[in-house]
Amino acid sequence: MAGIKGLVSLAFAGSIGMTFVILACALPQYKLWWPFFVVLFYVLCPIPTMIARRHTDSAGGNSPCMETAVFITMGFLVSSFALPIVLARAGVIALGACYLTLAGNVIVYLTILGFFTIFDMDDSDYTMW
Repeated sequence: MAGIKGLVSLAFAGSIGMTFVILACALPQYKLWWPFFVVLFYVLCPIPTMIARRHTDSAGGNSPCMETAVFITMGFLVSSFALPIVLARAGVIALGACYLTLAGNVIVYLTILGFFTIFDMDDSDYTMW
């Protein structure tokens, strides 16, 4: 039952993060959908790590494949934080929309980290994912 509670809490946290991003786009004083492009980074961020886990041996240690995947993942992560800041500095979006997007980024990335932490355990029933 502990796995179900973790899954439900991750789903709740992810929905809160996405709510912040949608609020940054949809509130009447902001009205621009430019901050919603960070969702593309949310989708792309875990892909290199998942691919690298498939192609590395499970003996541990650092492999060049995993190091490259972490580098690409960090590039996506930094880009998703930089995009709303650059858009706010350029005057495309309001500063409040930037803050809401950054808060959504923090929550969504903590949710993604929690997902990989919970489902990477060997004693869990969800290791088949």
